[in-house]
Amino acid sequence: MTKKWVFMIVGLVAVLTTVVLTGCDQGSTALGEVTQLNLSSQQQGIWVTGQGEVSGTPDIATLRLGIEAQATSVGDAQDRAQNAMSKVMDALEANGIAEKDIQTRQFSIHKVTRWDRDKEEEVTTGYRVTNIVTVKIRDIDNTGTVIDAVAQAGGDLTRIDSINFSIEDPEEYYEKARKEAMADARAKAEQLADLAGVRLDKPTYISETFYTPPMYSRAAYDIEEAAAGTPISPGELDISISLQVAYAIR
Repeated sequence: MTKKWVFMIVGLVAVLTTVVLTGCDQGSTALGEVTQLNLSSQQQGIWVTGQGEVSGTPDIATLRLGIEAQATSVGDAQDRAQNAMSKVMDALEANGIAEKDIQTRQFSIHKVTRWDRDKEEEVTTGYRVTNIVTVKIRDIDNTGTVIDAVAQAGGDLTRIDSINFSIEDPEEYYEKARKEAMADARAKAEQLADLAGVRLDKPTYISETFYTPPMYSRAAYDIEEAAAGTPISPGELDISISLQVAYAIR
């Protein structure tokens, strides 16, 4: 092989090498795309989730109750519902319920129908009026008495759907749960750092999520048993806080 051919081959290899390296710098080659990894964008340090939970005694009871009346005409159904609801409102006021703690949640008028087989069509048999309110009882020990009074006032038209217990100012419970969650996160991070053979530094990120599940129950009421009094037990509420914490590594 002559020197001329040797120089030509060496020059061609040099050109191809330059093209390949240039393609790599641009993020692609003739063989396909090249993915570049930016390590600075990845989560760094030790990330843990801490849990804290405390129990608190409810101090608010919320009743969902109302009146449901039915008659052959709209006017009669409305009159029956209005008279019964007025008595219910009077009973609530007599038991110390403030007007601001009573809120209308539903008012409806519906046709009551049945299927007529002879005519093969639906026929109207009457009308049903429903008036539902929620009542906040701040004296939670008086809940059973309020239920009894409402049932007696509304009579057979009374509807008591549910009762919900809550804490009006749960901040002190959140503070306790938050301390537990932070201590839990720190303990987990220290264990991970020890296992990894590194030293833990200060937190660089904290995110909080809290949850207080309402105590909710359906209520079934027997008016004939009202004289004996309705026992109500609010129990306790569990308040949970979850913290996601990132710790730097020394």
